[in-house]
Amino acid sequence: MNAFEYHQGELFCERVPLRKLAAKFGTPLYVYSRNHIVGQFAGLDRAFRQIDHLVCYAVKANSNLAIIGELAKAGAGFDIVSAGELYRVVRAGGEPGKCVFSGVGKTVEEIEYALKLGIYIFNVESEAELRQLDCVARRLKKRAPIAVRVNPGVDPETHHYISTGKEESKFGISIKRALGVYREASRLAGVEIRGVQMHIGSQIVKTQPYVLASRKLLGLVEEVRQLAPATLKTVDLGGGIGIRYKDQTPPTPQQFAAAVLPLVKNVGLRVLLEPGRFIVGNGGVLVTRVIYVKKTPVKTFVITDAAMNDLIRPALYSSYHEIVPVKATKTGKIKADIVGPVCESGDFFAEARAIAAVGEGELLVLKSAGAYGMAMASNYNSRPRPAEVLVNGSRVDLIRRRETLKDLISGEKIS
Repeated sequence: MNAFEYHQGELFCERVPLRKLAAKFGTPLYVYSRNHIVGQFAGLDRAFRQIDHLVCYAVKANSNLAIIGELAKAGAGFDIVSAGELYRVVRAGGEPGKCVFSGVGKTVEEIEYALKLGIYIFNVESEAELRQLDCVARRLKKRAPIAVRVNPGVDPETHHYISTGKEESKFGISIKRALGVYREASRLAGVEIRGVQMHIGSQIVKTQPYVLASRKLLGLVEEVRQLAPATLKTVDLGGGIGIRYKDQTPPTPQQFAAAVLPLVKNVGLRVLLEPGRFIVGNGGVLVTRVIYVKKTPVKTFVITDAAMNDLIRPALYSSYHEIVPVKATKTGKIKADIVGPVCESGDFFAEARAIAAVGEGELLVLKSAGAYGMAMASNYNSRPRPAEVLVNGSRVDLIRRRETLKDLISGEKIS
Protein backbone atom coordinates (compact mmCIF):
# COMPACT_ATOMS: atom_id res chain seq x y z
CA MET A 1 0.00 0.00 0.00
CA ASN A 2 1.07 3.61 -0.55
CA ALA A 3 0.51 5.34 2.77
CA PHE A 4 1.64 8.77 1.57
CA GLU A 5 -0.47 10.29 -1.21
CA TYR A 6 -1.60 13.68 -2.45
CA HIS A 7 -5.22 14.69 -2.01
CA GLN A 8 -6.30 17.95 -3.61
CA GLY A 9 -2.69 19.03 -3.89
CA GLU A 10 -1.71 18.23 -0.31
CA LEU A 11 0.37 15.28 0.94
CA PHE A 12 -1.32 13.02 3.48
CA CYS A 13 -0.26 10.13 5.68
CA GLU A 14 -3.29 7.85 5.53
CA ARG A 15 -6.12 10.32 6.32
CA VAL A 16 -4.05 13.03 7.99
CA PRO A 17 -2.44 15.99 6.17
CA LEU A 18 1.28 16.28 6.92
CA ARG A 19 0.89 20.05 7.07
CA LYS A 20 -1.26 19.70 10.21
CA LEU A 21 1.21 17.32 11.82
CA ALA A 22 4.08 19.76 11.20
CA ALA A 23 2.03 22.60 12.65
CA LYS A 24 1.19 20.62 15.79
CA PHE A 25 4.46 18.78 16.46
CA GLY A 26 7.05 20.94 14.72
CA THR A 27 9.85 19.96 12.36
CA PRO A 28 11.96 17.99 11.71
CA LEU A 29 9.34 15.28 12.27
CA TYR A 30 9.22 11.57 11.58
CA VAL A 31 5.77 10.37 10.53
CA TYR A 32 4.88 6.68 10.24
CA SER A 33 1.89 4.85 8.79
CA ARG A 34 0.72 2.12 11.14
CA ASN A 35 -1.30 0.39 8.43
CA HIS A 36 1.59 0.28 5.97
CA ILE A 37 3.93 -1.21 8.55
CA VAL A 38 1.51 -3.86 9.82
CA GLY A 39 0.38 -4.53 6.25
CA GLN A 40 3.94 -5.26 5.11
CA PHE A 41 4.40 -7.73 7.94
CA ALA A 42 1.03 -9.37 7.27
CA GLY A 43 1.75 -9.69 3.55
CA LEU A 44 5.00 -11.54 4.13
CA ASP A 45 3.43 -13.66 6.85
CA ARG A 46 0.59 -14.70 4.50
CA ALA A 47 2.99 -15.49 1.68
CA PHE A 48 4.56 -18.24 3.82
CA ARG A 49 1.34 -19.48 5.40
CA GLN A 50 1.57 -22.96 3.85
CA ILE A 51 4.62 -23.84 5.99
CA ASP A 52 5.65 -23.51 9.62
CA HIS A 53 7.42 -20.16 9.81
CA LEU A 54 8.12 -17.09 11.94
CA VAL A 55 8.66 -13.57 10.61
CA CYS A 56 11.10 -11.85 12.98
CA TYR A 57 11.14 -8.07 12.55
CA ALA A 58 14.70 -6.67 12.60
CA VAL A 59 14.43 -4.14 15.42
CA LYS A 60 17.53 -2.24 14.33
CA ALA A 61 15.61 -0.80 11.37
CA ASN A 62 13.29 1.18 13.64
CA SER A 63 13.23 0.50 17.35
CA ASN A 64 10.40 2.76 18.53
CA LEU A 65 8.33 1.02 21.21
CA ALA A 66 5.03 1.80 19.50
CA ILE A 67 6.12 0.19 16.24
CA ILE A 68 7.50 -2.87 18.03
CA GLY A 69 4.23 -3.08 19.96
CA GLU A 70 2.05 -2.95 16.84
CA LEU A 71 4.09 -5.73 15.26
CA ALA A 72 4.00 -7.81 18.44
CA LYS A 73 0.19 -7.57 18.44
CA ALA A 74 0.23 -8.71 14.81
CA GLY A 75 2.16 -11.86 15.81
CA ALA A 76 5.72 -10.95 14.84
CA GLY A 77 8.88 -12.38 16.28
CA PHE A 78 11.93 -10.16 16.54
CA ASP A 79 15.53 -10.14 15.34
CA ILE A 80 17.62 -8.32 17.94
CA VAL A 81 21.31 -7.34 18.03
CA SER A 82 21.68 -6.02 21.59
CA ALA A 83 20.34 -6.32 25.11
CA GLY A 84 18.82 -2.89 24.60
CA GLU A 85 16.75 -4.12 21.68
CA LEU A 86 15.61 -7.13 23.69
CA TYR A 87 14.63 -4.81 26.53
CA ARG A 88 12.61 -2.72 24.08
CA VAL A 89 10.83 -5.80 22.73
CA VAL A 90 9.84 -6.93 26.22
CA ARG A 91 8.67 -3.44 27.23
CA ALA A 92 6.59 -3.22 24.06
CA GLY A 93 4.82 -6.53 24.72
CA GLY A 94 6.89 -8.83 22.52
CA GLU A 95 7.79 -12.36 23.54
CA PRO A 96 11.43 -13.23 24.33
CA GLY A 97 10.64 -16.76 23.16
CA LYS A 98 10.11 -15.36 19.65
CA CYS A 99 13.43 -13.47 19.52
CA VAL A 100 16.57 -14.37 17.59
CA PHE A 101 19.76 -12.72 18.83
CA SER A 102 22.22 -11.75 16.08
CA GLY A 103 25.42 -9.69 16.12
CA VAL A 104 29.14 -10.33 16.21
CA GLY A 105 29.92 -8.91 19.65
CA LYS A 106 27.46 -10.24 22.23
CA THR A 107 28.83 -9.49 25.68
CA VAL A 108 28.66 -11.81 28.71
CA GLU A 109 26.06 -9.50 30.26
CA GLU A 110 23.92 -9.60 27.12
CA ILE A 111 24.14 -13.38 26.90
CA GLU A 112 23.11 -13.74 30.54
CA TYR A 113 20.17 -11.38 30.07
CA ALA A 114 18.95 -13.21 26.98
CA LEU A 115 19.32 -16.65 28.56
CA LYS A 116 17.44 -15.60 31.68
CA LEU A 117 14.58 -14.23 29.59
CA GLY A 118 14.47 -17.40 27.47
CA ILE A 119 15.06 -16.15 23.93
CA TYR A 120 14.37 -18.48 21.02
CA ILE A 121 17.84 -18.74 19.49
CA PHE A 122 21.29 -17.16 19.32
CA ASN A 123 22.78 -16.67 15.86
CA VAL A 124 26.44 -17.54 16.48
CA GLU A 125 28.99 -15.51 14.50
CA SER A 126 32.33 -16.97 15.63
CA GLU A 127 33.94 -19.91 17.41
CA ALA A 128 34.89 -17.59 20.27
CA GLU A 129 31.27 -16.59 20.73
CA LEU A 130 30.18 -20.23 20.70
CA ARG A 131 32.56 -21.02 23.56
CA GLN A 132 31.41 -17.98 25.50
CA LEU A 133 27.78 -19.03 25.12
CA ASP A 134 28.66 -22.49 26.40
CA CYS A 135 30.52 -21.06 29.39
CA VAL A 136 27.77 -18.64 30.41
CA ALA A 137 24.98 -21.17 29.89
CA ARG A 138 26.69 -23.84 31.99
CA ARG A 139 27.29 -21.32 34.79
CA LEU A 140 23.56 -20.49 34.73
CA LYS A 141 22.70 -24.20 34.50
CA LYS A 142 21.03 -23.64 31.14
CA ARG A 143 21.57 -24.64 27.53
CA ALA A 144 21.93 -21.91 24.92
CA PRO A 145 19.90 -22.66 21.76
CA ILE A 146 22.07 -21.77 18.77
CA ALA A 147 22.26 -21.51 15.01
CA VAL A 148 25.53 -20.80 13.25
CA ARG A 149 25.31 -17.78 10.98
CA VAL A 150 26.69 -19.09 7.70
CA ASN A 151 28.26 -16.99 4.95
CA PRO A 152 27.26 -18.84 1.78
CA GLY A 153 29.63 -16.78 -0.41
CA VAL A 154 26.89 -15.27 -2.57
CA ASP A 155 27.08 -11.67 -3.80
CA PRO A 156 23.79 -9.94 -2.86
CA GLU A 157 24.48 -7.15 -5.38
CA THR A 158 23.97 -4.34 -2.90
CA HIS A 159 26.04 -1.53 -1.31
CA HIS A 160 29.30 -2.91 0.07
CA TYR A 161 28.53 -1.45 3.52
CA ILE A 162 25.41 -3.64 3.77
CA SER A 163 26.68 -6.77 2.03
CA THR A 164 27.21 -9.35 4.77
CA GLY A 165 27.25 -12.83 3.22
CA LYS A 166 30.71 -12.94 1.65
CA GLU A 167 33.87 -14.40 3.18
CA GLU A 168 35.51 -11.02 3.77
CA SER A 169 32.57 -9.84 5.91
CA LYS A 170 32.95 -9.49 9.68
CA PHE A 171 29.65 -11.32 10.02
CA GLY A 172 29.11 -15.05 10.26
CA ILE A 173 31.25 -18.08 9.46
CA SER A 174 32.26 -19.31 6.02
CA ILE A 175 30.16 -22.20 4.79
CA LYS A 176 33.43 -24.08 4.29
CA ARG A 177 34.09 -24.00 8.05
CA ALA A 178 30.52 -24.12 9.35
CA LEU A 179 30.22 -27.88 9.72
CA GLY A 180 33.37 -27.95 11.85
CA VAL A 181 31.85 -25.31 14.13
CA TYR A 182 28.67 -27.37 14.42
CA ARG A 183 30.75 -30.42 15.33
CA GLU A 184 32.36 -28.43 18.13
CA ALA A 185 28.92 -27.21 19.26
CA SER A 186 27.64 -30.79 19.43
CA ARG A 187 30.30 -31.54 22.06
CA LEU A 188 29.48 -28.57 24.32
CA ALA A 189 27.23 -29.28 27.31
CA GLY A 190 25.91 -25.70 27.50
CA VAL A 191 24.79 -25.50 23.87
CA GLU A 192 21.84 -26.93 21.95
CA ILE A 193 21.95 -26.94 18.16
CA ARG A 194 18.56 -25.57 17.14
CA GLY A 195 19.05 -24.11 13.68
CA VAL A 196 21.08 -23.07 10.65
CA GLN A 197 21.07 -19.40 9.63
CA MET A 198 22.27 -17.06 6.91
CA HIS A 199 21.97 -13.34 6.22
CA ILE A 200 23.55 -12.22 2.97
CA GLY A 201 22.94 -8.47 3.08
CA SER A 202 20.42 -5.66 3.01
CA GLN A 203 18.41 -3.81 0.37
CA ILE A 204 18.44 -6.84 -1.95
CA VAL A 205 16.06 -6.25 -4.84
CA LYS A 206 16.40 -9.58 -6.65
CA THR A 207 15.36 -13.09 -5.60
CA GLN A 208 18.24 -14.88 -7.32
CA PRO A 209 20.81 -14.25 -4.54
CA TYR A 210 18.39 -15.82 -2.05
CA VAL A 211 17.85 -18.82 -4.30
CA LEU A 212 21.59 -19.41 -4.76
CA ALA A 213 22.34 -18.93 -1.07
CA SER A 214 19.43 -21.12 0.06
CA ARG A 215 20.58 -23.97 -2.13
CA LYS A 216 24.02 -23.80 -0.55
CA LEU A 217 22.57 -23.53 2.94
CA LEU A 218 20.26 -26.53 2.56
CA GLY A 219 23.17 -28.78 1.73
CA LEU A 220 24.68 -27.86 5.09
CA VAL A 221 21.31 -28.35 6.83
CA GLU A 222 21.30 -32.04 5.97
CA GLU A 223 24.80 -32.47 7.39
CA VAL A 224 23.83 -30.64 10.60
CA ARG A 225 20.72 -32.79 10.89
CA GLN A 226 22.99 -35.82 11.21
CA LEU A 227 24.75 -34.16 14.14
CA ALA A 228 21.62 -33.01 15.99
CA PRO A 229 18.59 -34.95 14.71
CA ALA A 230 16.58 -34.42 17.91
CA THR A 231 17.16 -30.70 18.42
CA LEU A 232 17.45 -29.16 14.93
CA LYS A 233 14.25 -27.16 14.47
CA THR A 234 14.85 -24.15 12.22
CA VAL A 235 16.37 -22.88 9.01
CA ASP A 236 16.75 -19.08 8.91
CA LEU A 237 16.96 -17.28 5.57
CA GLY A 238 17.76 -13.92 7.17
CA GLY A 239 16.35 -10.62 6.03
CA GLY A 240 17.45 -7.97 3.56
CA ILE A 241 14.47 -7.83 1.19
CA GLY A 242 14.73 -4.42 -0.46
CA ILE A 243 12.26 -1.60 -1.00
CA ARG A 244 11.73 1.02 -3.67
CA TYR A 245 13.70 4.22 -3.05
CA LYS A 246 13.86 5.48 -6.62
CA ASP A 247 13.43 3.12 -9.56
CA GLN A 248 14.05 -0.27 -7.96
CA THR A 249 11.55 -3.09 -8.46
CA PRO A 250 12.02 -5.31 -5.40
CA PRO A 251 10.09 -8.57 -5.13
CA THR A 252 6.64 -8.60 -3.60
CA PRO A 253 6.06 -11.01 -0.69
CA GLN A 254 4.39 -13.38 -3.15
CA GLN A 255 7.32 -13.22 -5.58
CA PHE A 256 9.84 -13.75 -2.80
CA ALA A 257 7.89 -16.73 -1.46
CA ALA A 258 7.50 -18.18 -4.95
CA ALA A 259 11.29 -18.13 -5.35
CA VAL A 260 12.32 -19.70 -2.04
CA LEU A 261 9.34 -21.80 -0.91
CA PRO A 262 10.01 -24.63 -3.39
CA LEU A 263 13.47 -24.97 -1.83
CA VAL A 264 12.46 -25.01 1.84
CA LYS A 265 8.90 -26.30 2.05
CA ASN A 266 9.92 -29.95 2.32
CA VAL A 267 12.94 -29.54 4.55
CA GLY A 268 10.87 -30.33 7.63
CA LEU A 269 12.07 -27.35 9.66
CA ARG A 270 10.51 -24.08 10.78
CA VAL A 271 11.55 -21.29 8.41
CA LEU A 272 12.61 -18.00 9.98
CA LEU A 273 12.74 -14.66 8.16
CA GLU A 274 14.31 -11.45 9.50
CA PRO A 275 12.97 -8.45 7.52
CA GLY A 276 13.45 -4.91 8.79
CA ARG A 277 13.60 -2.27 6.05
CA PHE A 278 10.98 -4.19 4.05
CA ILE A 279 8.46 -3.71 6.85
CA VAL A 280 9.09 -0.10 7.91
CA GLY A 281 11.14 1.59 5.16
CA ASN A 282 8.36 3.00 3.03
CA GLY A 283 6.09 3.36 6.05
CA GLY A 284 7.86 6.49 7.27
CA VAL A 285 8.87 9.96 6.08
CA LEU A 286 10.88 12.84 7.48
CA VAL A 287 9.08 16.19 7.29
CA THR A 288 11.35 19.23 7.25
CA ARG A 289 10.94 22.97 6.79
CA VAL A 290 13.00 25.12 4.44
CA ILE A 291 14.96 27.69 6.45
CA TYR A 292 16.77 29.46 3.62
CA VAL A 293 17.28 29.25 -0.12
CA LYS A 294 20.87 30.27 -0.81
CA LYS A 295 21.94 31.10 -4.34
CA THR A 296 25.57 31.31 -5.38
CA PRO A 297 27.11 31.88 -8.83
CA VAL A 298 27.54 28.11 -9.26
CA LYS A 299 24.63 26.44 -7.46
CA THR A 300 21.53 26.78 -5.32
CA PHE A 301 21.26 25.42 -1.79
CA VAL A 302 17.94 24.60 -0.14
CA ILE A 303 18.76 24.67 3.57
CA THR A 304 16.35 22.71 5.77
CA ASP A 305 15.89 22.34 9.51
CA ALA A 306 16.59 18.60 9.21
CA ALA A 307 20.20 17.50 8.95
CA MET A 308 22.51 14.51 8.76
CA ASN A 309 22.09 13.93 12.49
CA ASP A 310 18.37 13.30 11.82
CA LEU A 311 18.84 11.15 8.69
CA ILE A 312 22.41 10.06 8.03
CA ARG A 313 21.81 7.60 5.18
CA PRO A 314 22.60 10.01 2.29
CA ALA A 315 25.89 11.07 3.93
CA LEU A 316 26.81 7.52 5.00
CA TYR A 317 25.72 5.46 2.00
CA SER A 318 25.12 8.11 -0.70
CA SER A 319 21.59 6.77 -0.54
CA TYR A 320 18.70 8.25 -2.47
CA HIS A 321 15.53 9.54 -0.81
CA GLU A 322 12.82 11.04 -2.95
CA ILE A 323 12.19 14.64 -1.87
CA VAL A 324 8.77 16.16 -2.51
CA PRO A 325 6.84 19.22 -1.29
CA VAL A 326 4.02 18.81 1.21
CA LYS A 327 1.96 21.15 -0.92
CA ALA A 328 2.02 20.29 -4.60
CA THR A 329 3.22 23.18 -6.69
CA LYS A 330 3.03 24.12 -10.36
CA THR A 331 5.82 26.66 -10.17
CA GLY A 332 8.29 24.41 -11.93
CA LYS A 333 11.53 22.84 -10.75
CA ILE A 334 14.91 24.01 -9.60
CA LYS A 335 18.22 22.17 -9.43
CA ALA A 336 19.65 22.43 -5.95
CA ASP A 337 21.61 20.80 -3.17
CA ILE A 338 19.26 20.01 -0.29
CA VAL A 339 21.35 20.44 2.85
CA GLY A 340 21.04 20.77 6.60
CA PRO A 341 22.50 23.17 9.19
CA VAL A 342 25.18 20.79 10.54
CA CYS A 343 28.74 22.05 10.14
CA GLU A 344 29.91 19.33 7.77
CA SER A 345 30.24 19.44 3.98
CA GLY A 346 28.77 15.94 4.04
CA ASP A 347 25.53 17.25 5.57
CA PHE A 348 23.32 16.86 2.52
CA PHE A 349 20.21 14.93 1.52
CA ALA A 350 20.68 15.41 -2.22
CA GLU A 351 23.13 17.07 -4.56
CA ALA A 352 22.22 18.73 -7.87
CA ARG A 353 18.70 17.33 -7.47
CA ALA A 354 15.80 18.62 -9.57
CA ILE A 355 13.05 19.34 -7.05
CA ALA A 356 9.90 21.42 -6.93
CA ALA A 357 10.69 25.11 -6.59
CA VAL A 358 10.21 25.89 -2.90
CA GLY A 359 10.60 28.98 -0.79
CA GLU A 360 11.60 29.71 2.75
CA GLY A 361 9.13 28.38 5.31
CA GLU A 362 7.70 25.71 3.03
CA LEU A 363 7.63 22.02 3.93
CA LEU A 364 9.48 19.20 2.21
CA VAL A 365 9.24 15.46 2.76
CA LEU A 366 12.05 12.92 2.54
CA LYS A 367 10.35 9.67 1.64
CA SER A 368 11.32 6.08 2.48
CA ALA A 369 12.72 7.20 5.83
CA GLY A 370 11.04 4.64 8.09
CA ALA A 371 14.11 2.39 8.26
CA TYR A 372 17.51 3.48 9.60
CA GLY A 373 16.33 7.06 9.99
CA MET A 374 15.49 7.80 13.60
CA ALA A 375 17.25 4.57 14.61
CA MET A 376 20.58 6.07 13.47
CA ALA A 377 19.86 9.65 14.55
CA SER A 378 22.29 11.43 16.86
CA ASN A 379 22.78 14.67 18.75
CA TYR A 380 25.72 15.78 16.63
CA ASN A 381 26.22 19.56 16.78
CA SER A 382 24.14 19.36 20.01
CA ARG A 383 20.94 19.14 18.03
CA PRO A 384 17.89 17.63 19.79
CA ARG A 385 16.47 14.62 17.97
CA PRO A 386 13.08 14.90 16.22
CA ALA A 387 9.67 13.85 17.45
CA GLU A 388 7.99 10.74 16.02
CA VAL A 389 4.32 10.36 15.18
CA LEU A 390 2.30 7.24 14.32
CA VAL A 391 -0.80 7.64 12.14
CA ASN A 392 -3.58 5.06 12.08
CA GLY A 393 -6.31 6.20 9.72
CA SER A 394 -7.28 9.57 11.18
CA ARG A 395 -5.79 8.81 14.59
CA VAL A 396 -2.47 10.44 15.50
CA ASP A 397 -0.22 9.37 18.37
CA LEU A 398 2.95 11.11 19.47
CA ILE A 399 5.21 8.09 20.02
CA ARG A 400 8.37 10.02 20.91
CA ARG A 401 8.42 13.62 22.05
CA ARG A 402 10.91 16.04 20.59
CA GLU A 403 14.07 16.29 22.65
CA THR A 404 14.76 19.52 24.48
CA LEU A 405 18.01 21.37 25.11
CA LYS A 406 17.85 20.09 28.68
CA ASP A 407 17.67 16.51 27.38
CA LEU A 408 21.01 17.05 25.61
CA ILE A 409 22.89 17.31 28.91
CA SER A 410 20.70 15.14 31.14
CA GLY A 411 23.41 12.51 31.66
CA GLU A 412 26.32 14.89 32.01
CA LYS A 413 27.95 16.71 34.93
CA ILE A 414 30.60 19.35 35.40
CA SER A 415 33.57 17.91 37.29
